Amino acid sequence: MTKNKNNQAIWNTRVKKNTSNLFQKVGNSIDVDKRLYKEDIMGSIVHVEMLFKQKIISFKIKNKIIYGLKKIEKEIANKKFEFNKKYEDIHMNIEKRLFQIIGEEAGYIHTARSRNDQVITDFKIWTRSSSKEINNSIDKVMKSIINLAEKNIETIMPGFTHLKNAQAISFAHYLMAYIEIFKRDKKRFNNNLDNLNENPLGVAALSGTSFNIDRNYTTKKLGFKRPTNNSIDTVSDRDFVLDFLYATAVCSMHISRIAEELIIWNSDGFNLIHLSDKIVTGSSIMPQKKNPDLLEYLRGKSGSIYGNLFSMLTILKGLPLSYFKDLQDDKEIVFKSKDILTDCLQILNEVLKNINANKKRMLELANLGFTTATDLADYLVINHSMSFRKAYQKTAEIVNFAEKKNKNLNELTLEELIKIEPNLTNDVLKVFNLKNSVNSKKSYGGTSFDNIKRMIIKYKKEK
Repeated sequence: MTKNKNNQAIWNTRVKKNTSNLFQKVGNSIDVDKRLYKEDIMGSIVHVEMLFKQKIISFKIKNKIIYGLKKIEKEIANKKFEFNKKYEDIHMNIEKRLFQIIGEEAGYIHTARSRNDQVITDFKIWTRSSSKEINNSIDKVMKSIINLAEKNIETIMPGFTHLKNAQAISFAHYLMAYIEIFKRDKKRFNNNLDNLNENPLGVAALSGTSFNIDRNYTTKKLGFKRPTNNSIDTVSDRDFVLDFLYATAVCSMHISRIAEELIIWNSDGFNLIHLSDKIVTGSSIMPQKKNPDLLEYLRGKSGSIYGNLFSMLTILKGLPLSYFKDLQDDKEIVFKSKDILTDCLQILNEVLKNINANKKRMLELANLGFTTATDLADYLVINHSMSFRKAYQKTAEIVNFAEKKNKNLNELTLEELIKIEPNLTNDVLKVFNLKNSVNSKKSYGGTSFDNIKRMIIKYKKEK
């Protein structure tokens, strides 16, 4: 319950009885929204500067309020500020302290605004800076991916479809796939910045204000591109929240996917990568175990972020316009998702710095599963004027033969091959060389070593 200098509720004249202790407990949000203090003070300073510019308050009052707000900001930063649940939220905690510092003139701070436009302004500023912070974290992950890729351009491994050996690829090519994925994640956060760049301040409770305010001034000062167009929509809009939560959910899904792959590849059955002792844990009973717990953490946390998105969608689905108390939960939901994703990106970055490819095992596995079969089919089309479907059938016959003989394709002799396709010559054996297979994929976006080098250079230039 918010109180003024005389320890009376702001609305005491109208609401005669004190609210119940239970309501005060569930109705306050200070434990959550206190992390908006910088944004709240920034918005308040710009607001009173605008009020002075428009001759709504005096120069003296403006300076006193700004002095008090800056003092409060220092107190909070130095952990000398006492947050009180009686005053519900960050806005009223700051206002109450302002009364204590400068006296009754603090009451001018709320001229021409409501907590409804105040909180959405704070929240947009916070979400804007958090989106940029997340993108910086994504950049660090991408840098680690590039560094790992540069070390493994000629590291050959099997590429999988349906988790079955499909074709030979470069390990670096696989890693560069995640560069494209995380680039899209960054774009999603950047796209939301446009919605965030509409200034809510000045729409007041829901209908605007009769004071002669200048919303263009506050828009410029707070780093927004334009003021919002409709006051009702402004205080009820949480689309930018959904967009932010969606972006965090998709990014966390991508983190979960790469975590899952690394878990599989680190398993004894695959043994394609080695994880440093820095990023594994031991077993309480089995002395030999080294477990990829951090990767499992990454995989699991995506569920929490999904839940936050669904929670916000559920809150909004039945709300009429404009503001309702239901919307109070939006900040806790967003803060949790942001914090989880930030932790996950930091963990993933650490993991990527502590991975080594088991090159011998990768090559060994790439030789299994007839991964050069498509290369053989392509060879028959290019060198023997077959249609691809006929070449496909001939290759399948050769694969069946190799399977019966318990051989890999590169273990077949020319004599064995010509039993199925008499026109084959000795040069066909080059097709089964894995390095040749990888390097033959020269089409733009393919896995050839030169392509990978070019894409690494391209990405570095984009940075």
